[in-house]
Order: sequence, then structure tokens, then C-alpha cells
Amino acid sequence: MEQVELSHLDGRDAGQGTNGGITDSAEEVDDCPIEEVRLTVPITDNPALPALTFRTWFLGLISCALLAFSNQFFGYRQNPLYISSLSVQIVVLPLGKLMAACLPNKAVRVRGTKWSFSLNPGPFNLKEHVLITIFANTGSNSVYAVGIITIVKAFYHREIHPLAAMLLTQTTQLMGYGWAGLFRKFLVDSPYMWWPANLVQVSLFRALHEKEKRPKGGTTRLQFFLTVLITSFAYYIVPNYLFPTISTISLACLVWKNSVTAQQIGSGVYGLGVGSFGLDWATVAGFLGTPLSTPAFAIANIMAGFFLIVYVIIPIAYWSDAYGAKRFPIISSHVFMANGSRYDVDKVLDARTFEFSEAGYARAGQINLSVFFAFTYGLSFATLAATLTHVALYHGRSIWEQTKKTVRDAAGEGDVHGRLMRRNYAPVPQWWFQVMLVLVLGLSVFTCEGFGRQLQLPYWGVLLAAGLAFFFTLPIGIITATTNQQPGLNVVTELIIGYLYPGRPLANVAFKTYGYISMSQAIMFLQDFKLGHYMKIPPRSMFVVQLVGTVLASSVYFGTSWWLLESVPNICDPSRLPEGSPWTCPGDDVFFNASIIWGVVGPLRMFGKLGLYAKMNYFFLAGALAPVPFWAAARAFPGSKWAPWLRLVNAPVLLGATGMMPPARSVNYLMWGAVGLAFNHVVYRRWKAWWARHNYVLSAGLDAGVAFMGIVSYAVLQSRGVNGVDWWGLQVHDHCKLARCPTAPGVRVPGCPVH
Repeated sequence: MEQVELSHLDGRDAGQGTNGGITDSAEEVDDCPIEEVRLTVPITDNPALPALTFRTWFLGLISCALLAFSNQFFGYRQNPLYISSLSVQIVVLPLGKLMAACLPNKAVRVRGTKWSFSLNPGPFNLKEHVLITIFANTGSNSVYAVGIITIVKAFYHREIHPLAAMLLTQTTQLMGYGWAGLFRKFLVDSPYMWWPANLVQVSLFRALHEKEKRPKGGTTRLQFFLTVLITSFAYYIVPNYLFPTISTISLACLVWKNSVTAQQIGSGVYGLGVGSFGLDWATVAGFLGTPLSTPAFAIANIMAGFFLIVYVIIPIAYWSDAYGAKRFPIISSHVFMANGSRYDVDKVLDARTFEFSEAGYARAGQINLSVFFAFTYGLSFATLAATLTHVALYHGRSIWEQTKKTVRDAAGEGDVHGRLMRRNYAPVPQWWFQVMLVLVLGLSVFTCEGFGRQLQLPYWGVLLAAGLAFFFTLPIGIITATTNQQPGLNVVTELIIGYLYPGRPLANVAFKTYGYISMSQAIMFLQDFKLGHYMKIPPRSMFVVQLVGTVLASSVYFGTSWWLLESVPNICDPSRLPEGSPWTCPGDDVFFNASIIWGVVGPLRMFGKLGLYAKMNYFFLAGALAPVPFWAAARAFPGSKWAPWLRLVNAPVLLGATGMMPPARSVNYLMWGAVGLAFNHVVYRRWKAWWARHNYVLSAGLDAGVAFMGIVSYAVLQSRGVNGVDWWGLQVHDHCKLARCPTAPGVRVPGCPVH
């Protein structure tokens, strides 16, 4: 029987896999320097197991395409739902076993070649499962460039060439391959770069592939998953269509129906969310992801930051009228005129050149932000600075020592995992990555310089963005691989291009995408490579799966967004959408307003000497100093009863807690935190055996049920113009329309009382 693996990809060439079977601890010593890895990752490998099989391609490509379609489909909705690869990781196991039981095992020869493969090369195995999950990872990660396409078509109401849009999505996703290849020696092969997040998936893979007996009076993991899936699927018709008001219930707005202040305090969508809650899994997991896979410590830090910012800093700033806050809504991502009306960006854009108009800006006046949005940018400055200080204080010495060891060990054998990989599999040639980098850089320049310069970014902007990504990939990779924290480059890239090339909104967002996302993609590729390293997956198979998965996912994200933008009337425009329509695009609305702030008007007129918010730059200093007192107190009083708590304080997480607001809302944080702490603190401590067996399966079932019902509802009802309506007479979206009103005297806004 001949296998499908195409042996030159799996690394089983002549001279590879000399032992031909399982390598275990009797032959190898686990000398990995990281204890967590020694406790979690097995040191066994069977290089004879098939990996890149027909089952891998079939299930992997379908999983990648389905996740990409679902996440983009739900991304435009009022409650967007992110479906992670965790669902696929669980679902494909019984499907793989079913294919192994049903498919014939005869060889299939590819005509005109010497290649052949088997539809059924034996039992479904762990290596196939890992590669299918890598396919799913590429499909679950959003394509940032789709946001550019969306704001061009749905917000600026301009056209973009479909080929330019397609190339933009592909090149911004693929450029990260080059950076990943340049630094994989340091960030993958080194045992000191251990990528903590991967240990969760390693543990889950091991749990799923252990033989499972149904406990007496209980269910298997698969039975539990199917039960949750069916229940979630059936229930989601209620908040999605029959009774959408239960997605967010704000009690204060039901009691004080005519009070602006009460609704500002109580609205879970437009206000501070006091007393609000939701009975919808999409409300819980829509913006922040499932809380069931987030450690209780991280949830506690985020919720502490949320309460500090939303219930202390913002109320003080708003009711003291900082920056004329009372003229605008308390929470909004929009930009405003000084009189409280919505800022008309068309007045400051030259209709012919699509560039900033100085004369129009002089007539329109300066841009004003809601107090929350202004502080969002200030806190993003603080978070960036705090991340650098926190890493330097808490991890600086260990990172430096690990980096020196990595450099010294770059030409060595590494630990047991590195030795097994070198012994059993052919590595990916470096020139594969180099060719990919040169090709994608060339296509990126062509995309921006061609098509009538629709994207506004010149060739030097592409090269500068690439240089920033190259410069930051290694240090941010070291931080992520050792601390599980990934600082972002979005603010830095917006600042740089905003000063160097102001007045061009698409140039700003394109530069940010090439600089920030290509680095972020490189980190994702490296993390997946390390997962394959731990699970002993042939590196060439990993490379092919990541490459094919990225191209497929980018194509599906692009196709789905283009289809919806062309087929849904007035998509992303809540003022023109029918009542109850879910196509409000909250994330893209924020992206659009950011393109105005950083691209059209520019940082000089917003946060520089010509802007209203120059004092926000002090947040850089505040953020840099924020970790110092906690670090100093923990070192000064190591034996104190407060020392363990002080060491758990993470200033960057606290300051960046509300980084998803907007588009996320108060009710999303409150429900996410409540559910997360309930399961990952209370259930984990009291019923640890149940938690270990069912927690991740529960999350996957809830996600999948909501996703399937959302797609069915659209296909059967919403695509025909039948949107969810509130038959009980209550307004949808939390009954708090007055929460969007200003409270300053004399400000007139339609639908709001004049004070």
C-alpha cells in the first residue's frame, strides 16, 4: 500500500528517520531547560506515522474554509462571533476516525506522475490531527486587510479594483513567512523559546488521543460535545431572531426611561453597563473570544482594569467635562464637530484626489472625540510603554540570559525535541522563505503602485513598513515566546506614517497593515512551527500546510466580505439599515474612524501641537512608570502576605484591559468576566475533574452551535429581508437610546432632549 505523504515533504528521504519507529525516554533524556515543557510535552516520536495524508488535506481544507467564512460572516454583525480552531480540534477527531473506518485503502495513482496515495493509510493519528488544526488556525485568524476593503466600499463609498483588493489580502498575510523564516533558528529551534500558549494545545491533543471509556452515569467527550452543540444551536434562534432584546438587557433603562444620565450609567451597549447583562453566548464571546480558555488570573487582571477605567477614570473625566466631554456621548467611536454633531469627513477630503483638504479643514474645524475614545488612545500609548517596562523589570534578566544561550546554541543540537526533529525529518530549506519574501515584497509594491495608486501608499512606504516588521519580529517574538505577551505595532505604525505621509487615509491603513500585520503573522507562523516542533510534525509538511492554508483563508475572507458588501443593502450603515438588521459592522466602524484620525487629519492635528489631545502623550510616561511601584513593592517586601498578589499585578494588562472597547461594549466585558471566573475559578477549584474533562469541549460546542444557527438564520430568513424583530414591543439593542445623547446645555442632537 502506497502512502499519500509525498515523502519529500514529510522528510522521510534516504537517510532520514534512521530508527524507523518510536523514540522514547529509554533512548533519550528530557534535557529541555523549561520545566513546564518537561511536564507537558512528550519525548516520544514515531516518524513512520503518515502525516500529510488524504484525510489531512480533505478535513484541513474544509476546516480552513469553513472557519474563514464563518468568522468573516459574523465579523460584520452587531454581535460578532469569533470561532477558534479549538472547535475543529475537537470535531475532526471523530470525523478522521470515521474516514479511517469507511474509506477504501487501495492506492490511487496520479496520472502522468510517479506519485500515488491511499485514501486510507491506516488509523487516524495524532500527526494528521495536528496538521488539520494548523489548517484551522490559518482559517480562524482574521485578515486585517479586509477592513481596508470594507471602509473603502461601505464607509468612504469609493471603488477599489477587485484584483488590488485580492492582492492586498494575500500579500499582507504572506509577508510574515519571510520574517518567520529569518528568525526561526532563534524562535523555534531554541529550547529557551518555549511559547507557553502552545502547551494548552499539546495538553488537549494528548487528552483527545488517550483511550476514553465512558464513565458510569456520565458521557464521553464526544457525547457531551454533541449535546452542547445541539442545545446551543436550538437556543440561538431566540436571541438571534425571535427575541433579540435578550442579547443585552439593561435594567436601569427599563426603570428610568427618560433619564439620559441613568441610561448612560446603565446601558450595556452605549454606556457604563451598571446592572446590564445578556442571555446570549454571542454577547459573552463575541468580541473577547471564549472566556473558558482564558486563565482566571488573566481574567482577573482584565476585569480589574475594566472596573478601574470604566467605573473610575471615565466617570470622573466625563462629569468634570474634560475636553468638553458632555457635548458628546460618553462612549462612542465616532468623530464629532465642536457643536456635538457628527463630523462630516467629506468636508476635509478632496473629492478628486481623496486626500486631506486644508481649506475644508479650516471650514469644518478640529475633530472632537468622545471622552472614552480619547482615553482609549491615551491608554494605548500607556500600554505600549508599560509593556516595555514590565518586560524589562520582570523578565529582562531572564530574556537576556535566554537570548545569549539561544545565540550560543544556534549551531548546536538543542534539547531532546530538537534532536528528534533533526534525526527524523528533513528541515525546510532557508531559500524557500527567502524566495517567498522577495516574491511577496515585489507583489506588495505592485499592489500599492499599480491600479492607479488606489491604495495611496508609495513603494518606499511598503519598504519602510517591511523594515519595521523585520526590526520588531525578533524582540517581540522573544517576548511572546517567553512571557506570552505580544505588544502590538498598530499605534507605532499609525504614528510614523501619519507624520511622514499625512492626509491620505488609505496610505495610513495600508502602511499599518504591512508593518503591523506582517509582524503579527510571523509570530503566528512561528508559534505554529513550535507547536509542530513539540508534536514532532515534519517541518516541510508544516510549511506546506501553513502556506496553502493562508492562501485559502485569505481568499475565502476576501470572497465572503466582497459578497456581503455587494449583496447586503446599506451594510455597515445603521441609520439606513432596517430595524433589527445585524449588519452594523462595529469593528469596521472603529477602523474607519481611526483612518480619519490618523490618516486624513493626522497625528499632528490630533495629538500634536495643532490638536486638542496633545496631553494624551503624557500617557507614554505614565505607562512607562506604572509597573515600577508594583515591582519595587514585591521586591522590597518579599515575605509580606501581599507579595504574591503584587507579583500577579500586570500593569500592561490593566492599562490595556479596555483595548477592545469600542467596538466591544460594557456588557460584553461584564458577561465575559462573570462566565470566565465562574468556570475557571469556581468550577476549576471545586470540581477540577469535571473542568479538566469538559471545559474546553463546552466552549467548542457553544461556539459551533451559535455559528451554525447564525448561518442557517441568514440563509433562510435574513437573506430574504426577514430580520429579527421584537414582537414584545421592546426596542432592540438594550432599550437605551438616550445613552447616546450629550448632556451639555444647548447641544442639539436628533432624538435627544436639549438640556
